[in-house]
Amino acid sequence: MNDKVAALLNDQINKEFYSAYLYLDMANFYSRKGLDGFANWYEIQAKEEQDHAMLMYQYLQNNGETVTLEAIAKPDKNFEVLMDPLKAGLAHEQYVTSLINTIYEAAQEVKDFRTTQFLDWFIKEQGEEEKNSMDLITKLELFGDDARSLYMLNSELAGRVYSAPSLVL
Repeated sequence: MNDKVAALLNDQINKEFYSAYLYLDMANFYSRKGLDGFANWYEIQAKEEQDHAMLMYQYLQNNGETVTLEAIAKPDKNFEVLMDPLKAGLAHEQYVTSLINTIYEAAQEVKDFRTTQFLDWFIKEQGEEEKNSMDLITKLELFGDDARSLYMLNSELAGRVYSAPSLVL
């Protein structure tokens, strides 16, 4: 594997674990607000990010690369209102998409087709993550000022269940 591609994947492992921390911080914010459904949604997001990190970890190991685990930064966002985590989540997913695209581009440049194929799943996943984030923002904009509607949205988010990815390495 190309050294640059391996380094970018290794760095992405750390960024995926940071994403999990960030989403746990968002879950904590909503839990303190009494919105267990929103908290549940972000707790599941955190689990997904951990899975993404582990998929990259396993991929590097399967390709004979050394994985170097770095310190995970503390989330640095301050949330004041219910919309803040949702907007921060969308911005973060857009950032992660740019990171995945950078790795994909680096793999393409060196004709590392195995890695580009591996990253195809992540590119699709990022599209889903951004859409889910935008949908939550839209729903909160529509219903957030009405207590009954917020209750229903919270109940909808409480129904989300965790599903591990089915990516074959």
